[in-house]
Amino acid sequence: MRRLPVIVLALALAAALPACGKKGDPGTVPGGNYPTSYPQR
Repeated sequence: MRRLPVIVLALALAAALPACGKKGDPGTVPGGNYPTSYPQR
């Protein structure tokens, strides 16, 4: 029974990992200004 909280915590952390990270480049929005070009020095 002592291992149950550790196993639950490990499963919760493993399930949360895919939620982190880059999902991809943002799409274009009609009327939006992305990607923005910035002036070079």
